[in-house]
Amino acid sequence: MIALLTRDLRLALRAGGGFGLGLAFFLILAVLVPLGVGPEPATLGVIAPGILWVGALLACLLSLDRIFALDFEDGSLDLLATAPTPLEAVVVIKALAHWLTTGLPLVLISPVLGLLLFLPGDAYLWLVVSLILGTPALSVIGTFGAALTVGLKRGGLLMSLLVLPMYIPTLVFGADVVSRGAQGLTVATPLALLAGITAGAVALLPFASALVLRINLR
Repeated sequence: MIALLTRDLRLALRAGGGFGLGLAFFLILAVLVPLGVGPEPATLGVIAPGILWVGALLACLLSLDRIFALDFEDGSLDLLATAPTPLEAVVVIKALAHWLTTGLPLVLISPVLGLLLFLPGDAYLWLVVSLILGTPALSVIGTFGAALTVGLKRGGLLMSLLVLPMYIPTLVFGADVVSRGAQGLTVATPLALLAGITAGAVALLPFASALVLRINLR
């Protein structure tokens, strides 16, 4: 399992699997929004929670089609499906590798981008906490979408259409946590819901992804 995780991390870093692409997209979005909306700190401070979460969501979405694509093309996915290691565990490792190369860098850079968008000072902690809790769900849900479309030519658009509706609850509650934190309100309810979504996705979707992969590989 550790060898598979190391292999996926190396592939992501060498083959442009989303590490630099996601960060670049996140940064470009944070720079372009003030140019389009205007430089007023009050306006940017209000919309910053939603913009940062939308940016994180779309940055995660950019690299989803590569989760299984390379393994499918070179036949490694068939070997993984017939290996002694359960396919569900393989899916978990794939999702973890995606989060480490895409979600975690977004969490680390988000406070810097919050400065560009004049995010209120009280919201920085909740921005990092919400992204730590929410981005794993984005990776697990995205892995399920990648499993659904594996082997399809030009399946990236279809995968986006399938995954984006499932991302909406995470986006809503994640942005709500940051927005409430910026206003000094209690964040317990949206934070608990966000954690529940992530826990449910991690508990259930690897089994669904493995089932879909077995069907697609027949």
